[in-house]
Amino acid sequence: RAFAGTYKDRGGPAIVAYLEQWVESPFQLVQKIVPDEVDQIAESITNMVDHDNCSLVVTTGGTGPAPRDVTPEATENVCQKMLPGFGEVMRSVSFAKVPTSILSRQTAGIRGSCLVVNLPGSPKAIAECLDPIRPAVPHCIRLAGGVPPVLRSLEEVRPSPAKEHTHADGEKCEGC
Repeated sequence: RAFAGTYKDRGGPAIVAYLEQWVESPFQLVQKIVPDEVDQIAESITNMVDHDNCSLVVTTGGTGPAPRDVTPEATENVCQKMLPGFGEVMRSVSFAKVPTSILSRQTAGIRGSCLVVNLPGSPKAIAECLDPIRPAVPHCIRLAGGVPPVLRSLEEVRPSPAKEHTHADGEKCEGC
C-alpha cells in the first residue's frame, strides 16, 4: 500500500535508521518500495542480491495473514535455504509485547551469499525484531560466503546508565 501511496512508508526509514545506528563498517543502502505482489517482491530481492551485490536484504511488511501479505512466499521463491530460526526468535520476542504477533510470518533465507530477512511493517516492531537476531546476522552472512557488516557493540549504541557502585578503595560513586 505504500507503493500505491495509500500511506507513507514508515518501515523502510525505520530499517535505515536502525542500520545506520548499528553498522560500523561502510555500507551502501539500496531502497525500494514495491507492490504487494509475489513476482515483483521476488524480482526486487533477486535484483538487490544478484545485481546490486547486497549481502543483507531486509524487507518490511507483508508478513501477516491477509491475502495481500505475500513477502514470505516471495522470499521462499528466491532463496536456496530458509532459516526459520530467525522468524521463531522474532515472533517470540514480539509475542511478549503483542499477543497478536503470533499471526506474523517473519522469516529469513539465503540467496547466494546474501541473508534476506522479512520484518513486520510496524516501525516499532522493526527494532524489537532486529535486536535479538542482530548478533547472528554477520555470522550467517559469513557462513553463506558473503562479506558481513561490522556491528557496533551494544555498549556503543545503548550505553548503560551510570549505576551507583563502590570502588576497591571503598569510595562510593554514582557512575564513573
